Amino acid sequence: MEIDPTPLAMRDNYKLMTGLIVPRPIAWVSTLSENGQVNLAPFSAFTFVSHKPPMLAISIGRRGTELKDTGNNILRTGEFVVNIGNLALLEPLHLSSAHYPSDESEVEALGLETAPSSLVAPPRLADAPASLECRLNFSRPFGDEENYLMVGEVLRFHIKDHLVNAGKVETRDLDPVARLGGPKYATLGEIVIMPPALVVERVE
Repeated sequence: MEIDPTPLAMRDNYKLMTGLIVPRPIAWVSTLSENGQVNLAPFSAFTFVSHKPPMLAISIGRRGTELKDTGNNILRTGEFVVNIGNLALLEPLHLSSAHYPSDESEVEALGLETAPSSLVAPPRLADAPASLECRLNFSRPFGDEENYLMVGEVLRFHIKDHLVNAGKVETRDLDPVARLGGPKYATLGEIVIMPPALVVERVE
């Protein structure tokens, strides 16, 4: 099957992209609204773009013609926290993707606890296995819909003590969840460990 995306509606391209680019890590982003309410929403167009300084990128779409609350809050304040959800938090993570009024806090509605951040105003989720405090470094709209790509510099890592061993994160204990197409999520399943890939020099 060969598909030309040009004549397709946004929704049709969205279904193909989210069905093929899987699994996707989830940035569970906390921000502050204009009236100080804690906004919380998950985004699965999420990756890292730099190690020194550590920087990550999130693509934030629109609801209708308006940029989602998370995007507006980041553009206004320049601050956000990326919380990493795990299987134990999957239900509230999923429910936080629903449309809440701008003046209503998803954190309060879902009964989640927060903890103060060290360097940014938005709080982090107390029960998240890890949280990354971020300052906005770059933002730009892309595509006809003007989804916003937002790049944040990580100012602080908050990681539960038992998850770090010799400077590395114990992925199995992190127990992260990933997004698939539609309302589907994946867990780690089997972890396949391969030997290091070695560069073989050709002898002329």
